Amino acid sequence: MLVVAAAFLWSLSGFFTQVPQLKVWPQETRGLAIAFWRAVFALCLLLPLARRVSWNARMIPMAFCFAAMNLTFLTAVVVGSPANTIWLQNLAPSWVVLGAIWIFGDRPVLRDWIMLGFCTAGVVFILVMENLPTAGQKTYPWWTSLLAVLSGVTYAGVILSIRSMPKEDPAWLIAVNHIVTALVVAPFVIWFGSSLPTGSLWLVLAALGIFQLGLPYYLFAHGLKSTPSHIAALITLLEPILLPIWVHWTRFGDPDYVPPGWWTWVGAGFILLGLITRYVTIRKPARSATA
Repeated sequence: MLVVAAAFLWSLSGFFTQVPQLKVWPQETRGLAIAFWRAVFALCLLLPLARRVSWNARMIPMAFCFAAMNLTFLTAVVVGSPANTIWLQNLAPSWVVLGAIWIFGDRPVLRDWIMLGFCTAGVVFILVMENLPTAGQKTYPWWTSLLAVLSGVTYAGVILSIRSMPKEDPAWLIAVNHIVTALVVAPFVIWFGSSLPTGSLWLVLAALGIFQLGLPYYLFAHGLKSTPSHIAALITLLEPILLPIWVHWTRFGDPDYVPPGWWTWVGAGFILLGLITRYVTIRKPARSATA
């Protein structure tokens, strides 16, 4: 349930990123500015929650993967197709399963494989439908798809790294990730001359950092203590299902808004079916002693 709550809060980016206050920054540099400020505000929540400051060499690959995930994802979203980027990143559960088998020696049960099959089929179906050639379709640089896949691989690296440190304070682990991200992104924000937030934009960025980034990662890290990493990664596929619903709600009626295609809902149905097959069990009625 902690992982489900995290996925729900992550999906709120579909609401917060559509507010008009964010348009104060140019579209080309908006993603970097948002990434920096929401990391700063996430730290405002995470640092007070950190009960124990510690050091572990495994924090290095964790923080590297987290920063790389943010940079590759944001670059792919800005330069390439946002829809393709989101769904290519959400191939991450497949990388988590392979990594968990290779690194931790996990042995997924049959229901895990069935769930992975349905979820992967849903993501691939959406990707194929999104990339069917249509008249007047906008083309994007080929390397943006590679960046999107890399963002999924590094996301898997974050999950596996956090899992490898169960005794560390979750708030501190997530705080380390955001400290490194803020330090990596800050030079780009300064280089592009992004203006400082003003007025109600502060509130929007605070909500993004605290409720859409810091809190869900904190819940997710706690959830990984008792939830297998590959199962947690698959549950987070609820995020891309909920995200277009928030976008549709906030932008409905906008003449420039294009609602999700029918294939998005079909693919989402596959993902939900996979989760249901894993967690809903039909129990046979117990036989009486006489029978």
